[in-house]
Amino acid sequence: MRAPMQAERKRSSPVKLEPIELAPRVEMKILLVEDDKALADAIAAGLRGERFSVDVARNGEDGRHLGETGLYDAAILDLGLPKLDGTSVLKSWRAAERPIPVLVLTARDGWSDKVEGFKAGADDYLVKPVRIEELVMRLRALVRRAHGHAASRISCGPLLFDSGLGVFELDGLPLKLTAFEWRVLSCLVMRKESLVPRADLMERVYDGDADADPNSMEVIIARLRKKIAPVRIEATRGLGYRLTSEGAT
Repeated sequence: MRAPMQAERKRSSPVKLEPIELAPRVEMKILLVEDDKALADAIAAGLRGERFSVDVARNGEDGRHLGETGLYDAAILDLGLPKLDGTSVLKSWRAAERPIPVLVLTARDGWSDKVEGFKAGADDYLVKPVRIEELVMRLRALVRRAHGHAASRISCGPLLFDSGLGVFELDGLPLKLTAFEWRVLSCLVMRKESLVPRADLMERVYDGDADADPNSMEVIIARLRKKIAPVRIEATRGLGYRLTSEGAT
């Protein structure tokens, strides 16, 4: 019986299998700065269930550092933090010219607290407790507005992205994408007609994995170009990529 098994392996060896992409579709990357562990865990779990990637900081100093050095689509910030209060964290981010949209989530419901938060640079303000559904909707709206989109449906020529449902269409038909293709295209369409740095795309696709193969981005871009034509992805050598509908009919 051993000889036939060996023969079978020999016949099948030339077959090259395509790699399986098991990474989930991450809609956006969120920084959560919250010192209450139970609440932070509950919020992070709820957001991850909505396809968000979440980094958690448990004090103001760690939150300030992550916000100033990491790449995030939005931040959720408590005000009553140990080591450094949330208002100081927010002022530090803005002083460092970090454009990250910030949603303040706090137990402080006084009008003066809200005014202070907005003056420090907050984009939205929610009082605890909060339903995860409302938090998700507000985060999506914040990110859309940060990229100049008021509506949840974003188009680039015949390409349409419904950010609420997380689905793409091309000429009115569903577009089938792998997880990595979805991550790249969602990042490009949110900043359509603008140059997206290559580092931003690598961070979005591989979620900060330092061992990721940098050449894989060209493979993903090449596959996307075939799938979304006539919409084009232009490359600027050494800088990044731009999604454009120029020339699309």
